[in-house]
Amino acid sequence: MEVKKITVSGATGKMGRVIAGIIAARTDCITVSGVDKMNPVAYSDFTVYDSFEALPEKPDVIIDFSHPAGLDEILHYCLTTGTPAVLATTGYTSAQIEKIHKASAQIPLFFTFNMSLGINLLVSLAKKASEVLGSDFDVEIIEKHHNQKIDSPSGTALMLADAVNEVRGGKMINVYDRYSKRKKREGNEIGISSLRGGTIVGEHELCFCGRDEVVTLKHEAYSKEVFAVGAVNAALFICGKCPGLYDMGMLIADKGRE
Repeated sequence: MEVKKITVSGATGKMGRVIAGIIAARTDCITVSGVDKMNPVAYSDFTVYDSFEALPEKPDVIIDFSHPAGLDEILHYCLTTGTPAVLATTGYTSAQIEKIHKASAQIPLFFTFNMSLGINLLVSLAKKASEVLGSDFDVEIIEKHHNQKIDSPSGTALMLADAVNEVRGGKMINVYDRYSKRKKREGNEIGISSLRGGTIVGEHELCFCGRDEVVTLKHEAYSKEVFAVGAVNAALFICGKCPGLYDMGMLIADKGRE
């Protein structure tokens, strides 16, 4: 079995450290280096550098859990060296997402708003529920995260809204603030509410509200490990793949064929 060499971007952050721990417990991969502009301090048996240019060797794959501002440097390194990458950072702008799509024409990139297997199952269930319940049911999404999370709403909440909108023919609009809207709810709205507090890892609730009944789908993450495990599996999945944009749905389908 070939052991894959992984570089962790955002290595000294909370998620970077969790990922390094997950990799250390496996036999099919190893962390060979880390990159962290904010705090390039080694805390394990690999060196953390302050830039990708400083890396002494090319890894087989990069896992990025850093900050959206670092996207250009990561893509430049990957495009220059032909290195695949798992882009697990949240909070990208639409322009940055377009850059990711463009770069995937030349290198394999794994991009999804959430690395959890459970969340991606929730997306599938959201599509099925929207299909069955139809437009007679109003849709509301509630997402909760810790008080240190910067972006709002979460990328996962937007992913759930997109799943519903896809089934409903792209006619839905996301509504984030009802405080300023002094009128009745429109039928084509998807309400998205964000809560920030304490140490909540991540909770997403999807409510289909009909006449005299409510159907609720919910996912709760109790540890950051669920995202780290998904990211490491994604990294091993895209090693050796052709250029393209890969996501959790493809990984799940691949596992189903095993």
